[in-house]
Amino acid sequence: QVQLVESGGGLVQPGGSLRLSCRASGFTLGSYSIGWFRQAPGKEREGVSCISAITARTDYADSVKGRFTIARDNAKNTVYLQMTSLEPDDTAVYYCARHVYSVCMSPLGNVNQYDYWGQGTQVTVSS
Repeated sequence: QVQLVESGGGLVQPGGSLRLSCRASGFTLGSYSIGWFRQAPGKEREGVSCISAITARTDYADSVKGRFTIARDNAKNTVYLQMTSLEPDDTAVYYCARHVYSVCMSPLGNVNQYDYWGQGTQVTVSS
């Protein structure tokens, strides 16, 4: 069955870095776009980034542009989210999800464009 498993979250100080991983199974990762979302307590789920299949075109929310980098390794069935210059406002549970299309579609945060989700990994940015 289709599964997405996130890992790599944790506690980091402001200005620090983390790399999240999304391990996919049960489908051919190279045929699907994958998105990263986050949800902070009391807030709606927010689209963070998306990487398209085949072209590997990337999209980012304005709040993370220049600080986060999404990448994929289809041979390892894994999508990564490298996060740098982390800020307290980046604190959230981070989820990866499988897009229903092979290309990322606007708007970035449309959850209805995704059909499978991981369980999430907590990222806490605090001194």
